[in-house]
Amino acid sequence: MTKIIPNIPDIEKNDLKNQLRRSVKAVPRLIAEGYAKKHQKHGFQKYLDDAMGECNETIVGLEQSKDLYGEKVDKVLCEKLIDLYDKSGRQLYNLSSAWSKFKRRLT
Repeated sequence: MTKIIPNIPDIEKNDLKNQLRRSVKAVPRLIAEGYAKKHQKHGFQKYLDDAMGECNETIVGLEQSKDLYGEKVDKVLCEKLIDLYDKSGRQLYNLSSAWSKFKRRLT
């Protein structure tokens, strides 16, 4: 992201740039916070869902960066990151499904 965010025009400083910064940082933090609440009935599950949402938000921000400012940002890098966040979102979905089944077996 350090090669993309600085290349987005400053006019987007309070919108696209900040949103990308926040969504990128949120994914691992949500997973960590949710895991700490794994003892709660829906604790971890909720945070995994939120982390998937942040992955999707990051993808949208990268798509917008590429589409709106393609002459200033590295389109190839954007595509690679979009693919990475798409895979991460799918992995979180699979983890969420497995966790849900695991929690049902315990009760």
